[in-house]
Amino acid sequence: MRFLSRTLAALAVLVVSSVSPEAQTEVVKYGADFLASGVGARALGMGGAYVAHADDVTAGYWNAAGLDGLRNPEIAYMHTERFGGLVAFDYGAIAWPITPKTTVGVSFVRSGVDDIASTLRAFNPDTGLPNPDAESQIDLFSAADNAVYISASQRLRENLTVGSSFKVIRRGIGDFATAWGYSLDLAAQYQVGRFRLGANLQDVTTMVQSWSVNEAEFEGFEETFGVDSPVGLTEVVLPLARLGAATTLPLSDDIGVTLATDLDLGFDGQSANVVDAGGVSFRPRIGGEVDYKGIIAFRAGISDVTTSERFGTQITPSVGVGLNAGRFDVDYGFGDFAGVQGDLGVSHRISLRFTLTGERFARPVR
Repeated sequence: MRFLSRTLAALAVLVVSSVSPEAQTEVVKYGADFLASGVGARALGMGGAYVAHADDVTAGYWNAAGLDGLRNPEIAYMHTERFGGLVAFDYGAIAWPITPKTTVGVSFVRSGVDDIASTLRAFNPDTGLPNPDAESQIDLFSAADNAVYISASQRLRENLTVGSSFKVIRRGIGDFATAWGYSLDLAAQYQVGRFRLGANLQDVTTMVQSWSVNEAEFEGFEETFGVDSPVGLTEVVLPLARLGAATTLPLSDDIGVTLATDLDLGFDGQSANVVDAGGVSFRPRIGGEVDYKGIIAFRAGISDVTTSERFGTQITPSVGVGLNAGRFDVDYGFGDFAGVQGDLGVSHRISLRFTLTGERFARPVR
């Protein structure tokens, strides 16, 4: 525990000291939005109401304290395509119990749009018209966001576990611009009878993203398009508090029901959530799972409730199913991103989870 505390303190100092007092900073609302959609088809099938229920390898994202639920090492992978296949999202993770009360894990997220056409070199800045051989001068590039989570959990008492995730972010837009960012999540889970309470304070030190621009790639940009070339800056993403509660009730010897609810408290000024008061936004999520003999599970939930003057209140449902085949768990989740206009497509999420079984891999006896 002393080692974990010292590690958290050192990481916090690293994050805070990365902000230069002279740097041009800007508080942004969507600087880490690529991480907001969640990971793992099991959790997403339940509407993302997973902060308190997280007890597998995906807890490195949802609530690092939940890594304590592992009895053996686990490996997970998920792939999904959003917005009609435009955005590819990949997630992978591994978690390993190393002592009776300590578990560590590493997670990776990539969200990107590939094969984007760049026409900057295809224009003549003097005339503002395409070059004669414009098609041969069109380059393809990717805009991708990447994140690595380094997570750990520590059981303090029989009913209380804490955890943390140190995040490293790298965002890139081809060769035009790149950004590095760092932040820290702090989490806890507390068991009260059949109920488990969870809290995950994301970006508790604020997330700092420092953008640098390759000026050479924007040669002729101002002359061609009549606007200033982009410049580097430092973006700050404010903290987000995710709170949750979950319970599992046995209906019979073979059937169990899990009910979960989450509430996100945002301080970044986003006003699309159903409740927004005093600069704090409230985003509720609810979900449930019906499990049969630990073999097959059916899930459903509501992952998003938003409101706007134009479209009113919109609810985003999700459903899913899971199958346990020994060491392998296969989960499927379906999410509707179509909204009222129906032009954003739907999202199919498929994830695999593999458990390293056997005594030599099992968590040491508590």
